[in-house]
Amino acid sequence: MASAAIFSSLRRRRSPSLEAFLAPVDLSDVALVQILVSVTAEIASSFSDKFFSFQKRNSRSLVRKVEIFLVLLEYLRDSGSALPWTAVICLKELYLLLYRSKILLDYCAQSSKLWLLLQNQPISGHFHDLNKEISTLLDVFPMEDVELGEDVREQIELLQRQARRAKLFIDEGDEELRVKFFSFLDEFEKGQVPDSADLWLFFAERLGIRDAKSCRNEIEFLEEQIINHEGDVEPTVSVLNGFVAFTRYCRFLLFGFEEDEVELGIGNNQRKPRKGLITQEIAETFITIPKDFCCPISLDLMREPVIVSTGQTYDRSSISRWLEEGHCTCPKTGQMLPNTRLVPNRALRNLIMQWCTAYGIPYDPPECTEASAESFAAASPSKAALAANKATAGLLIQRLEDGSPCAQTIAAREIRLLAKTGRENRAFIAEAGAIPHLCKLLSSPNSVAQENSVTAMLNLSIYDKNKSRIMDEGCLGSIVDVLRFGHTTEARENAAATLFSLSAVHDYKKRIADEEGAIEALAGLLREGTPRGKKDAVTALFNLSTHTENCSRMIEAGAVTALVSALGNEGVAEEAAGALALVVRQPIGAKAVGKEDTAVAGLVGMMRCGTPRGKENAVAALLELCRSGGAAATERVVKAPALAGLLQALLFTGTKRARRKAASLARVFQRCENAAAIHFGGLGVGYAFAGNSAANRDSSFASDVAVPMSISVPVL
Repeated sequence: MASAAIFSSLRRRRSPSLEAFLAPVDLSDVALVQILVSVTAEIASSFSDKFFSFQKRNSRSLVRKVEIFLVLLEYLRDSGSALPWTAVICLKELYLLLYRSKILLDYCAQSSKLWLLLQNQPISGHFHDLNKEISTLLDVFPMEDVELGEDVREQIELLQRQARRAKLFIDEGDEELRVKFFSFLDEFEKGQVPDSADLWLFFAERLGIRDAKSCRNEIEFLEEQIINHEGDVEPTVSVLNGFVAFTRYCRFLLFGFEEDEVELGIGNNQRKPRKGLITQEIAETFITIPKDFCCPISLDLMREPVIVSTGQTYDRSSISRWLEEGHCTCPKTGQMLPNTRLVPNRALRNLIMQWCTAYGIPYDPPECTEASAESFAAASPSKAALAANKATAGLLIQRLEDGSPCAQTIAAREIRLLAKTGRENRAFIAEAGAIPHLCKLLSSPNSVAQENSVTAMLNLSIYDKNKSRIMDEGCLGSIVDVLRFGHTTEARENAAATLFSLSAVHDYKKRIADEEGAIEALAGLLREGTPRGKKDAVTALFNLSTHTENCSRMIEAGAVTALVSALGNEGVAEEAAGALALVVRQPIGAKAVGKEDTAVAGLVGMMRCGTPRGKENAVAALLELCRSGGAAATERVVKAPALAGLLQALLFTGTKRARRKAASLARVFQRCENAAAIHFGGLGVGYAFAGNSAANRDSSFASDVAVPMSISVPVL
């Protein structure tokens, strides 16, 4: 008998029942027959009148065989005769065979038409395998030892002869359609666009796909197969991507843009939740990232996973930094690294890309590393997919330009999805002129149109060359307006993320900061936004703070106050400390931070409980505050409770940069200690400060403050 896992290679929406793999045990003959009657009757009733788009003959033939088994089983049940042990074994095998039949029939009834077309030959092979199973089962079934009525025996013998003669059957009509489907893809591969009349005949007349909703369901099913794809299943992911792109093109070419009007709620600004709505366009997301996809060092989603000599996987940027800091051990295992070679983990990277696609998270591998130049054959877009996507983009942009409000909203949504992955898609969408039309939709009174357009703008901005296109088209003001007055939380958050993306270009940082209301809105989002909104805002503010001329503007707009407050928020504290470290480099920035009552305490708290990067940023901010803030700021830092012990710990356990900053701050302490010793006649600085501020501090901190400041500074 063939394995019960005969259909393990089938792509299916639901896992099969456990009963499909386990035959019933410890049952009497009567109970076993009764269960088989129930299972067989269920299959016969469920599929006898079921319409099958494809595999009609194979499906009907299998259902008829199951109905004959039902006749046999009902006779055995009604007769109540004892069964020989050989018959019981055969009936248990029949149980497995029936469940595999049910899985295959379910699969043919519920799968999309295009997927069944693509899998025509393998699925026909599965039906043939079941026929051979039936033939083998009937050959070993002890007909002579079981009491059967003459009519029942004749039906079983006839089924046995038919099963022996059965050959693999592949429907010629189905196969012709499959070949035609591939021929359309070949035309795109050659740079030709198929004739619209031929496409209508194929989709509407031959396949019965006659509206936008049906076509969209086909696309979603094919995309699901890409996500769940197994390496040994045909067609490959690259080919499937081509079929998805081709079908999406046909969806708009043949069925237009108006059929989603009810779903999009045009006219009343009310929208229904939509499956697959992108709620996160950058790596930080509410979705729980699988543990294996996170770098053990940074705990963030890996963009470029690599394997070290111990077999552990890390993100390239994190492990490279670890090695540059002089470490020679594996961070996770502690083992010595025989060499520092980093081998790309292509399999894991492919899985991460598929997971990001499934959850609508844009994922671009780094562009500047040698590993990024190596494409995944299974995930890279084919020439046909690119050609079909370009043709689709042309249709979408045309609707953005002259379509109805409903059509424009749908077009913006589809551009948003098309730009979600792949720099090629982002490049040709922008080159085709989408950005000016998306910019107009940013001011749309319809919330769905606005959210889709700003998210599309975000996705397009991930491609570096598009940043200049967005800025040159004058979109900045409209993006800031969405950030300030957007109709939905998602729209405002994605506007902040877009500013973060654009601010990666140094020349744009000043322009963004000078845009009216931009920094104020980011500061407000950092104070009052959702966790994701806070992350978008703080990363944007961090980027803006790297431009020295933005310091005054950030102070005036309340961004410094918001950053100080964010030090107490674990999700954004690291970036907030980094931004403050940049702000306090300038005297005006140090003065503003020094006026914040909780600034020093917040930074010290980060040194105690923050991430390695957070501790690094915190100590850097405190050091810059001492350097630029004058004596008063230095005194506030030096008097901070427990700082001496935290510095001592950081000197031995921190990152390379953190140790360097901690050593510099320790020297500041030493200079203060020497000055205090002269002024107070030899008392240590800790005792001097404790005496000066005892009335202003809790007695519980006395022991912390009195810690001597004689810190040994290693040579770096």
